[in-house]
Amino acid sequence: MTNDNSIFIGNKPFMNYVTGVVMQFTTKGANEVIVKARGKFISRAVDVSEVARKRFLDNAIDVKDIQIDSEEFENKEGKQVRVSNIEITLIKKD
Repeated sequence: MTNDNSIFIGNKPFMNYVTGVVMQFTTKGANEVIVKARGKFISRAVDVSEVARKRFLDNAIDVKDIQIDSEEFENKEGKQVRVSNIEITLIKKD
């Protein structure tokens, strides 16, 4: 089940994700937005969250929770691989 207020970080330009987070809070009126990423995009998810929080929505949102995990699956060559993932929950301040 996916949350309607989730932003999945990938290969798109950095500011697209920041704009997505800001739009969720401003135009959609969301009280909570979850920024999700896997593998090499984890650092980008952290950067997106921090830029949205400190530059665009200064003193309007805060980090509620950060969850980390890893998944193990079989790649194309049949080898077991672990991929880390992160979920950063941003919440609107009262």
